Amino acid sequence: MRRAALAALVLAACVPAAPARAADPGRWELTGTTTLPLVYYQGVTVDPRRTLYFDGVYVGLYRTDPAFTETARNDDVIPPQVHLGEGYNHIGDIAWDRREGGRILLPLECYVPGGPNGGNPCGHGSIGVADPETLQWRYYVKLDPAEIPKAMWNEVSPDGRLLWTSSGQDLLAYSLAEIAPTAAAPEHSPIRAVRRLPGAVPPSGITGATFVDGRMYVAGQGGGPFRVYSIDLSTGARRLEIERRIVGESEGLVTASVKGGTLHWLIQPYNEEQRPPTYGPDHATLLSFRPAGGGAAPGAPGPGAGADGRLAPSVRLLRRSRATVLRRRGFAAAVRCPEGCTARLAVTRGRRVLARTTKRVRPAGRRSARALVRLTPRGRRVLRTRRGRLRLTLRAALREPSGALTRRRATTRLR
Repeated sequence: MRRAALAALVLAACVPAAPARAADPGRWELTGTTTLPLVYYQGVTVDPRRTLYFDGVYVGLYRTDPAFTETARNDDVIPPQVHLGEGYNHIGDIAWDRREGGRILLPLECYVPGGPNGGNPCGHGSIGVADPETLQWRYYVKLDPAEIPKAMWNEVSPDGRLLWTSSGQDLLAYSLAEIAPTAAAPEHSPIRAVRRLPGAVPPSGITGATFVDGRMYVAGQGGGPFRVYSIDLSTGARRLEIERRIVGESEGLVTASVKGGTLHWLIQPYNEEQRPPTYGPDHATLLSFRPAGGGAAPGAPGPGAGADGRLAPSVRLLRRSRATVLRRRGFAAAVRCPEGCTARLAVTRGRRVLARTTKRVRPAGRRSARALVRLTPRGRRVLRTRRGRLRLTLRAALREPSGALTRRRATTRLR
């Protein structure tokens, strides 16, 4: 959520207010708090490598490692022509998606404090798409304004097929297959929701969302204490998960195995009452939770799991001697695609390809399939003439049945 008077944070009393417990159901316990830069403001998401992405204060996009060390930033990811042409000047709670080799989905809206239409002069919203490696803009897809006047948050479903958000009191889902360059604005018409769940938004509203064990967890603060609800998307039924009295502002949610927790809630210091914020006035705070009793969160991403809790495709190069590779005329690789894939594999030394192959991998859950990456003539020559250990890289492009493309690589030394 955006606020015009961020400067008021600094004017607030510097003695933090103590967090007070509300009628919390006791399902989750706090494992710690992490102090973050104030610009990590609106939302947070994570990829299968546990790389974290934040956005804020209004239009910036930032990347960190699992220890929250910043590795890249773009202080304004929205191109000038989109700022001017559409009026978008605000990004809400973001989401990572595996399509197109990985992408960050940005919910876009216009916000002018005190402006017409409740501060939303555009009256429409879009989903922007950014590159997770460069943090640069790719394109955007408009949402039908007859269904939704602005996009304030978005989250990818566990099966990777739907993108959820909300309009008023209803949850809306869009097909991720339609959020594609072929539907990019301004040339193409807005897309429409493929599913609507009326009345499913909790009374506290939604500032951010994530998935745990197939249920959508949503954070909000409207009408009282800060709350996290979980929602059964098959029925719209909701259950209170966390309730706390916090002075500040609720923002994004993310599921990730970091900081001793699996569920994380982004809190900002701004509050309209201008009271001393619970966690201090000059920084963002990430609250980390785990299930009460110290167990693992239902559906929490484990090793190799994606941001939505599903196992992510992976590859590795099996250790073999030079003599074995030459005798078998190729390298042995292990490829795991839980939902099946077509794997294009290449073993390189620097920029030179020493071996390549294409293999169709059947769905096998956690099990990996073996692949022989066949030596090229150059590969045979290098292995026979180059002495000493060779540093090699296995590069993989894994195309799943959904059309999602995942790129992976693994390195080894050949003795």
